[in-house]
Amino acid sequence: MKDILRDIIADKRIEVEKLKKDISIDNLYNNATEHKHADFRLSIENTSNGIIAEFKRRSPSKGWIHRDAKPEDVAPGYEKNGAAAMSVLTDEKYFGGTLEDVANVRRLVKMPILRKDFTIDEYQLHQAKAFGADAVLLIAAAISETECRKLARIAHELGLETLLEVHNEDEISYLCDDIDVVGVNNRHLGTFHTDISTSEFLAPKLPQSITRISESGIRSASDIIRLQMLGYRGFLIGEQFMSGDNPPENLGKLNADIEKLITSSL
Repeated sequence: MKDILRDIIADKRIEVEKLKKDISIDNLYNNATEHKHADFRLSIENTSNGIIAEFKRRSPSKGWIHRDAKPEDVAPGYEKNGAAAMSVLTDEKYFGGTLEDVANVRRLVKMPILRKDFTIDEYQLHQAKAFGADAVLLIAAAISETECRKLARIAHELGLETLLEVHNEDEISYLCDDIDVVGVNNRHLGTFHTDISTSEFLAPKLPQSITRISESGIRSASDIIRLQMLGYRGFLIGEQFMSGDNPPENLGKLNADIEKLITSSL
């Protein structure tokens, strides 16, 4: 079976090395997007449903999801409809995103922004900071434990929060003092198959002290309620929102469904 993650990382290494030669770190900050830091972890903890709404045009498994999506048509509506934070895909080859999407979203909303990419190099942390992100994604399956600790430390030095993404029990060892949030990805990054039971299986194995979120494959209010009962505070949802004509409306409907489900159980 084709290992999609391995291909993505190989291409990412080539991409980052080219960018480092073309644009220095100093030049990244010359036109930096200035903003007041929005707290990613606290926003997840302090909103009732903790939904991290994603801006995502395509994926390797589904192809184009919302090819013509524009930040201005999505980001303000996500914020208005109660998103705790927004995740912005910046990988262009596989996900159709750009760093300019982060900068554009930053100008439109005050909520925290997660730069979602395959972070393998310190340079990408400086990119995230310069373009207005509040948090970065570190994927355990894409880097070594040593690399993770180094990148998380540098991210904190830059004033960025960190989301560590894990998919199995072994990767939980990547957790360290510089990780702010842990996310269980229900999507296997080798095959891109999703199974929400991954979050259920790993729930009792995660430290109680860290904010936890569940990512991918979350399709209904009942999924969220079930995962909340297992201690998950946040839920990263992309395709479920972006596959429709009106992503913010899809978020609003999900929040309404959650409230109905909670009310009916009282």
